Amino acid sequence: MERPYTGRFAPSPSGYMHLGNLLAMLLAWLDSRANGGRIIFRMEDLDPARSREEYAQALAEDLRWLGLDWDEGWPDPAYRQSRREEYYRQAFHDLARQGLVYPCWCTRAQRLAAASAPHPGQAQRDEGCRCARLTAAERRALADQGRRPAWKALPPDRTVTIIDGHYGPFSQALGREGGFILRRADGVFAYQLAVSVDDMLMGVTRVVRGRDLLSSAPRQAWLIQALGGTPPSYCHGPLITESGGKLSKRLGSLSTQVLRRTCSPQALTGILAWMAGLLPAPEPVTARELLPLFSWDKVPLDDIPLPELPGADI
Repeated sequence: MERPYTGRFAPSPSGYMHLGNLLAMLLAWLDSRANGGRIIFRMEDLDPARSREEYAQALAEDLRWLGLDWDEGWPDPAYRQSRREEYYRQAFHDLARQGLVYPCWCTRAQRLAAASAPHPGQAQRDEGCRCARLTAAERRALADQGRRPAWKALPPDRTVTIIDGHYGPFSQALGREGGFILRRADGVFAYQLAVSVDDMLMGVTRVVRGRDLLSSAPRQAWLIQALGGTPPSYCHGPLITESGGKLSKRLGSLSTQVLRRTCSPQALTGILAWMAGLLPAPEPVTARELLPLFSWDKVPLDDIPLPELPGADI
């Protein structure tokens, strides 16, 4: 039986959204709605140190303001990652029974980053980790020091290829790339595991997000398959860049709090649609008015430089 076309919003409440986040959300909405699909809104508040309720509320309000609706999810607590630990625990034990996890005593910085989506430059080969090759005696000696390990995936030595809906085939040799963290030393389940479990259990068939997460797709597809599920199709969009770098909530780049003071929702949607190649010029438009114009063939492959934005409503 064919699964219903189901996309998702999956923001992290670690700050206010910026123009790049809104572009990804608009593309995800257009992709699902243009295909007659459903949309799930999941709040990825996995990391308690960085997630704040005020940001969660603002994310939902910003999407509604922009005219992007959803069919299930927020504010239902069942769609908050902070309430789904038992699902991640079950999946972790399933992988462990298959011999697909191992303890890792690598650096604290690596562990702290694990519960967050990777940023450019972080999804690199894990050449420094030799924990999978430690002997039982070496592991006991580390444990006797009172150090708590993180836990990493032990993927097979094979290449996993996904066919991205925008960028085409993308491959990773998972075994040669090194393991990736599934659970931090402090017990917090990591981004890669939580996202994979949630997409599988929530019936997501289509993941649309920014190109910076393309390197996560083969890992997540492999995890879902290892857990007995069917991976979604993946489609990644270009990033908006400012001075050559990706827009970031951490760096205080242009946020929705600023954009909503200077643009109407129709004006901002028109700017996003123009940047995505759906309009020849930025002009006020609603998200629903873009549906007959939407095609991935129009969306640029290259990253998009941040344009000059209006200082008042247009």
